[in-house]
Amino acid sequence: MTEKNLIAYFDCFSGVSGDMTLGALMHLGVPREWLEEQLRAVPLEEFRLELEDKTTHGITGKHAKVIVEHEPHARHFATIRDIITLSDLSPWVKEKGLAIFSRLAHAEAQVHGQTVDHVHFHEVGGTDAIADIIGSLLAMEYLGVYEVQSSPLPHGTGFVRCAHGMLPIPAPATVLLLKDCPTYGTDVPCELVTPTGAAIVSTLAARFGPQPRMTIQGVGYGMGTRVLENRPNGLRVILGKPELLLQTDTVLTVETNIDDMNPEIFGYVQKKLFEQGALDVGWIPMFMKKNRPATLVRVLCPIHARDEIARTLLMETTATGVRFFETAREKLPREEILLDTQFGQIRAKRITCPDGSVRIKPEYDACEKIAREQGVPLVRVYEMIGKKSGLI
Repeated sequence: MTEKNLIAYFDCFSGVSGDMTLGALMHLGVPREWLEEQLRAVPLEEFRLELEDKTTHGITGKHAKVIVEHEPHARHFATIRDIITLSDLSPWVKEKGLAIFSRLAHAEAQVHGQTVDHVHFHEVGGTDAIADIIGSLLAMEYLGVYEVQSSPLPHGTGFVRCAHGMLPIPAPATVLLLKDCPTYGTDVPCELVTPTGAAIVSTLAARFGPQPRMTIQGVGYGMGTRVLENRPNGLRVILGKPELLLQTDTVLTVETNIDDMNPEIFGYVQKKLFEQGALDVGWIPMFMKKNRPATLVRVLCPIHARDEIARTLLMETTATGVRFFETAREKLPREEILLDTQFGQIRAKRITCPDGSVRIKPEYDACEKIAREQGVPLVRVYEMIGKKSGLI
């Protein structure tokens, strides 16, 4: 596996699906034998991974297919969550895999009027779909991908047959999965974006738009099974090194002014906001009309969390309204790692600077736990870990 310093740009000129994603990433050089062996870490039914060259409209790519001997009945989200959690996959693959299936579960539950844990996964809960998703994440880890970006996504027209019968294209779950993602319609008479493909891209993509400025390192094509008249049926994944090692994404800033609330409530509200997906919560002292002291509440959150965050601010505080706007960010790429210390392995962040240098930052929660359990001052814990690990 290589160092995580590349962007994977999904050029979805003909949509995206789970098998096309896996095929494109494997076309970039992920060995089939290695990937099949890594997938054995997931307790699934017996399967094999087939990879074949396929040419469409003069372009040759890879068609990936997961062959399952005995496919089980539809799985619940809770079952898939246990399968991933109890596996020997890396923390990053587990985290992203759970996020993708959680997003799928919420969409399916809303469409079918069920609870998230008990929603039935039919097509997207099969061994082949699980292998497509987890296999794609393993492939990204192998290739050194730290960020995914995507083009806008095209929709076809017509109807598609699934376990629930004939459904309009795009499928209801797909529409929900692509909330807040840029899409456009076409006259192609088939499904271009599958629920699995929508879940992968909507969960992983830091931004949507044109290809970012980067030096191309490789191009992979993942081919589908249909033959389309007016375009190749495939997904192009362009792997590149950004000109500056900065991650870019777009988040939402949600704000409100509060001048009449018991300050004891702020701590409770902050905790609840973080539980609902807030990326940061800040209290900023300010003065309002009549020179009245107040607090500017500023929350950064993913775009899809807007409604929950706004509802919490309106229900749990004395605010009578909120304002929100999209905020573009540039940030240093980081990944979660396990750091060997004299206290055992602890969670830390590995941060890559624009000049290629790396710094390691132990997680505060892990250091606080050590300080409390060992009876050591927190500042001393940081010093000890830094000296042991060569960080200071």
